[in-house]
Amino acid sequence: MNRVYNFNAGPSPLPLEVLEEIRDEMTNFKGTGMGIIEMSHRSKEFQSVIEETKSLLFDLMNLTPDHEIVFIQGGGTMQFLMESYNFLHTRAAYADTGVWAHKARDSAAFFGEVYDANSSKDRNYSYIPEDYLIRPETDYLHITTNNTIYGTEYWKFPEVDIPIICDMSSDILSRRIDFNRFDMIWAGIQKNLGAAGMALVILKKDFAKTARTDIPPFLQYKTFIEKDSAYNTPPVFCIYTLNKMLHWMIKQGGLDVIEERNRVKAKLIYDIIDKSNGFYKGHVIEKDRSRMNITFNLSSADQEKDFIEKAKENHFIGVNGHRLVGGCRISLYNAVTIDACKAVAQFMEAYRKDYQ
Repeated sequence: MNRVYNFNAGPSPLPLEVLEEIRDEMTNFKGTGMGIIEMSHRSKEFQSVIEETKSLLFDLMNLTPDHEIVFIQGGGTMQFLMESYNFLHTRAAYADTGVWAHKARDSAAFFGEVYDANSSKDRNYSYIPEDYLIRPETDYLHITTNNTIYGTEYWKFPEVDIPIICDMSSDILSRRIDFNRFDMIWAGIQKNLGAAGMALVILKKDFAKTARTDIPPFLQYKTFIEKDSAYNTPPVFCIYTLNKMLHWMIKQGGLDVIEERNRVKAKLIYDIIDKSNGFYKGHVIEKDRSRMNITFNLSSADQEKDFIEKAKENHFIGVNGHRLVGGCRISLYNAVTIDACKAVAQFMEAYRKDYQ
């Protein structure tokens, strides 16, 4: 089987062994004689998958018992709406670090006052601002911990006296951090943790109690908590792939091993950029560089187009930048291997020597 080097920004690759395990169970999950996507979501077999998945998350993230975990259809875009519909009572603050922060803020504007607590727009979102201007009676601060389009990542988190909601869609469980410091974490799982179509949502119990209850039940976190993510049919396959990915991470050695692997992978690519004498121009200042999404430009749009085409000819897929900003991007989520990174680094160096 010929598999390409997949550097897509999301959905992104899953480990081959996970895909093969899913394939093998697709017609007969744990001896039931049917696949996971065929059985009742209220069956004991599927309920055990939900409970085990939550348990694995508590362990991997070192979460304290005062947390709730729910699984919600719709991915990150649904969470832009739900977080503000539930928790925006007066006003909400947003750290303006790029497109996804804008989308979250614009969704929240339907439900109350919103404002930017800071912004890196002045330098085309090439850094993470460290100062936060929080107005009185602000209900929460929303941050995007990794910015897939511009290639920035938080390495220092805000110190503020209000709840923090984190969109961790593109770097969740890629590194060891204190997840307990946040009041709410959510992530579309299709980058590091599974199949597209679902958001993993983690809330502190006390924060969850501050949510509105005068909104439609399906959009209340309270509903998902009380019904254990089964108010309606949950995203069965997404939960199943998340479970498989968590087991895979544990098998690799846990979060510390994953983090070190991601550090090595990113260094391989950044070293090529930094040693290219300006042939490759990184977008982000060094201290705020993302390990998940490496963004860079070449001398012209035509040169970038040629680079992307040559990369595809050599089986490197998904190295084009986001459609809104252009350029090039190499995404290094958990399932991307070190060997894949070595291969694309060698390609980048060979390409530079041919054209510089």
